[in-house]
Amino acid sequence: MAVYLIAQVKVTDDAWIPDYAAKVHDIAAKHGGEYLSRSANITPLEGDAPDADVVALIEFPSVDAAQAFAADPEYAPFAKARQDGTVSSLFVVDDTDATGGIPYLPSGAT
Repeated sequence: MAVYLIAQVKVTDDAWIPDYAAKVHDIAAKHGGEYLSRSANITPLEGDAPDADVVALIEFPSVDAAQAFAADPEYAPFAKARQDGTVSSLFVVDDTDATGGIPYLPSGAT
């Protein structure tokens, strides 16, 4: 089942960005991750836009793969640099339908 890591990043010090941007996508790919977006073009359609300079969306084949990426020792120094230079949140959502009404999505109803 596909999952999506969503990162909302508010930059407070941009010194970490060049190394992170150049190398982290390869670490994500090692765990089956594929960047679908890493954009600063955030357009609210309803409500307020997140307080973020960049929103990234990375597809992984499973929650385990996303967690393995986040726990990868190779990623640790990049994660630390991002954490030190941002206010950010990262979370994973799966590809299920919580209400069960969309026939082409797996049911996520509990």
